[in-house]
Amino acid sequence: MHQSDSLTMENMVTSFVSPSPPTGNGRHIELAGIDLWLDARIDNIFVYPCSLNLDRFKEALSHTLSRWPLVAGHLLLLDNDRYFIEMVDHAIPISIDNNHSLLQWPFDSTVVIIRRMNHYYELKSHIIQSDQWVIGISWAHVLGDAISCLHFLNTLSRLYQHLEPCIPDPIFERRLWQEKEAASSFLPLMNLFEDAVPKERLSSNITNNLDNYSQINLRFSGEQLTQLHALVNETSVTIHDVLIAYIIVLLNTFCLDNNDECIKHTSTIVNYRGVSESIAPPSLVANAVFRMLSEDFDDPRSLSNVAQTIRRSIHRSREIEFLEPYLATADSLMRRNVREKRQCRMTHYGNEIVINSNMKYDWADAVDFGCSNQCRFYTTWTGPYYMRVFRLNPIQNGHDWEERDRQGVEVAFLIEKSKKIQLMTAWQRDLDDKFAQWKSLKT
Repeated sequence: MHQSDSLTMENMVTSFVSPSPPTGNGRHIELAGIDLWLDARIDNIFVYPCSLNLDRFKEALSHTLSRWPLVAGHLLLLDNDRYFIEMVDHAIPISIDNNHSLLQWPFDSTVVIIRRMNHYYELKSHIIQSDQWVIGISWAHVLGDAISCLHFLNTLSRLYQHLEPCIPDPIFERRLWQEKEAASSFLPLMNLFEDAVPKERLSSNITNNLDNYSQINLRFSGEQLTQLHALVNETSVTIHDVLIAYIIVLLNTFCLDNNDECIKHTSTIVNYRGVSESIAPPSLVANAVFRMLSEDFDDPRSLSNVAQTIRRSIHRSREIEFLEPYLATADSLMRRNVREKRQCRMTHYGNEIVINSNMKYDWADAVDFGCSNQCRFYTTWTGPYYMRVFRLNPIQNGHDWEERDRQGVEVAFLIEKSKKIQLMTAWQRDLDDKFAQWKSLKT
């Protein structure tokens, strides 16, 4: 279909937007094994209190696709085990819905539980009663990680405002890892890939999570994060290190006091762009992240020890001598799992917490389409002891907008239902007392 083509289904109008001008020219980009998250998606939602011009939006998307022809491509399997994205300048569907039933966007927390979208598309919904505009995007993970998605959306937002992108042109070619570069000594760090299961077994994990766990959303102001950081007299650790350490120590002190349960190490999802041009240049569009396992904490109830252990693991993840064989080993296991039709389980391993943080990235600001300090960002999914961190959204008070706390964050994860009240009570007491109980302890 051409850019102006559209169809109507059940009160929803779907338009198809093509790259303008087309730039893919049928080029092939071969995917590394670590890109083969074939069924995974990133589902994000942005809410705006101001009107968005649909024609201008489509024009901006058309020009963005021209700069990002990978997104307008399709997946190919050649020679049985080599995957490519062929840049064929496909049209991208946009579904537009005028919603008369909702009064306003119904969610408050940044990380929400919501039915996942079924296909790659962008959905624009106009909530008539409050004149809110909602953009939902479902991004195929095989295109790249969350940072790739953010850079694409930031380009779209800026072109909509007739601004040039503020990031370098995207690089699609990625390093292809060789089997001979892998190292068996890294296999003990690869439980996520080693424990992959057939797809049909994944549904039982999801059901168990819904039945036995509750979602926790903890909000911290920028001032509270500064207070936390001051508790650890170590210049080497960051505010983020101390935030994660605080939540771990809080859990270990009030919820996981049994030594068999307590969190003893972290598994941090690390972005390795910029470590080496030969591995991943800064503007690479790919899945340039991996899970970095820390050492066990010497004292799992010490803010200082936990924060320093986390920081050492991050430093280790930046060492090329470590990174290259690690990625090659993960690449080999990912290819094996795809061949055997197995998928990774986002399961909880004992004594471990996963950290998937976007504290560095301000999604609401980067994709505001000119609605400065008024765009709100939401995303879906988290798991048991799978910690997701995002910046705080702007707050609307009636018709006015409060000054946004740009340094504050929200942390979300699932915890056993039986432990939720204990955690929330301890956390709220700390906020009320300005973390007084931790000041009196040797951390």
